[in-house]
Amino acid sequence: MAMKPLTDTLGRPLRDFRISVTDRCNFRCTYCMPAEIFGPDYHFLDKSELLSFEEIVRLVKVFRKTAGIEKVRITGGEPLMRKDLDKLIAMISDVAGIDDLAMTTNGSLLPLHAQRLKDAGLKRVTVSLDTLDEERFQRINGRGVSVKKVLQGMEAAEKAGLGVKVNMVVQKGLNDGDILEMARFFKGSGRILRFIEFMDVGNSNGWKMDQVFTKQQIFDTINFETPIEPIEPRYKGEVATRYRYSGSNEEIGIISSITDSFCSYCNRARLSAEGKLYTCLFASKGHDLRSLLRKSEDNEEITKAIEGIWRSRTDRYSDERSSSKSASREKIEMSHIGG
Repeated sequence: MAMKPLTDTLGRPLRDFRISVTDRCNFRCTYCMPAEIFGPDYHFLDKSELLSFEEIVRLVKVFRKTAGIEKVRITGGEPLMRKDLDKLIAMISDVAGIDDLAMTTNGSLLPLHAQRLKDAGLKRVTVSLDTLDEERFQRINGRGVSVKKVLQGMEAAEKAGLGVKVNMVVQKGLNDGDILEMARFFKGSGRILRFIEFMDVGNSNGWKMDQVFTKQQIFDTINFETPIEPIEPRYKGEVATRYRYSGSNEEIGIISSITDSFCSYCNRARLSAEGKLYTCLFASKGHDLRSLLRKSEDNEEITKAIEGIWRSRTDRYSDERSSSKSASREKIEMSHIGG
């Protein structure tokens, strides 16, 4: 018998659970963890502040029982900075009803871990790559990591049997000129490429509207060279608008939080590495679940908290972005809760 969905004030069900396992990263991407802010003196979470693997799995089980979630995505920071991550993957994979277990990563560490992750139960990875231009990519990632290193990570993932998607954040004047090269490179590769409008996540990336290369501009750029046509979403709540190259089944996508809000069907909850639950990517504050976890072994209080948080959810940031109140508010950094 199907479980009754847990819905918020706007009737949006909770379906997708995203778990940050660390706030650390080996990159310093300018739009996420700029080096001038996240420098040598920046204080990251202490080990004692992080949720343990057992605490994370306990929450997965509660979310599964409470909301019927089937999808879990592991994020960071860079999740592969968390020691023994494959052990956590195996523990989550063993939770009955979790059928889709994925991870978002910068890809640089995948050659070391891909096979263990696959063996532990990971299904697929989404790898961030914003350009194929070597100099520009090293400047964007802030650590001089080469494009080749990330591509090797994708190859290692595929060799291990993991599905691979590629995300490209597009910024006007920085890498919008690389859209066609990326599209050409990944066309025919079996890896779905998705372009993402530069978003105002957090407060440290210096976001300005005039830096946004829009969904329509991305579409026009690709369509001018190789015609593309829209295809139906695979499921309700999918954030990427899906396209295929005309005359083929080969897919690309565009994620457009800025010009084409998906608030009305957002079904995602995000858990930070220290156990705070966020109901919006652009949230100002989270709800402390770690204290409840460490207070008692009884899950009833945690269940009631999750139900109360989601049922009272009113988030519509992308719909309200243009208002002065929304534009000026503090927001959690993307590096803290993943994408």
